[in-house]
This record gives sequence, structure tokens and C-alpha cells, in this order.
Amino acid sequence: MNDVLQQLARVLEERKGADPDSSYVAKLYDKGLDAILKKVGEEATETVMAAKDGNKEQIVYETADLWFHTLVMLAQQGLGPDEVLAELGRRFGLSGLEEKANRDK
Repeated sequence: MNDVLQQLARVLEERKGADPDSSYVAKLYDKGLDAILKKVGEEATETVMAAKDGNKEQIVYETADLWFHTLVMLAQQGLGPDEVLAELGRRFGLSGLEEKANRDK
């Protein structure tokens, strides 16, 4: 699974230099951060709505859209899945309450 994220991250980096007329992702990059964040927000809302409806197929579909657009946002910010996975790894084994308490200090 991590391979899919790595492959997608590579493609997203390649699209940074692409003609906006040739690629959806290049077009998002060209429109800038606000357009990317708008898509992340839209996809988050659609994911929530799919979960409320309880349609498992639609939940997976919308979550894939959300993850994709979140990866676009990360790439636009010079980040990738490795940083997020490292943070999740750092949190692994901590209780959620302990992790939150450490953040609030």
C-alpha cells in the first residue's frame, strides 16, 4: 500500500512542471493553494456524507478522492506521504489522550 502512495507522490511531483491544459493536477497547481484547499474541503464533506449514508462503496470512493486531493495539497507545500506516515508512526503506541496531552503543553 505504501508503494501506491509513493508512486502517486512521484506523479504529483512530475505534474508540477506540466502544462495546466494537459493535466488535472497541473491545473490545480496552477490555480494555487486556495483552489487545492477548496477541493480538499469539498472531498472531506463528500466523505462525511457518504459515511452518513452508510454506502461502503461510496465511502471508499470519496475517501480515495479525499486522500488524493490531500496528497496534492501536501505536494504543493513541499511535503509528501512520508512525513505523514512518520508522524503516524511516531504516534503509534501512544494513547490518543496521551498524544493530545503532549500537544497541549
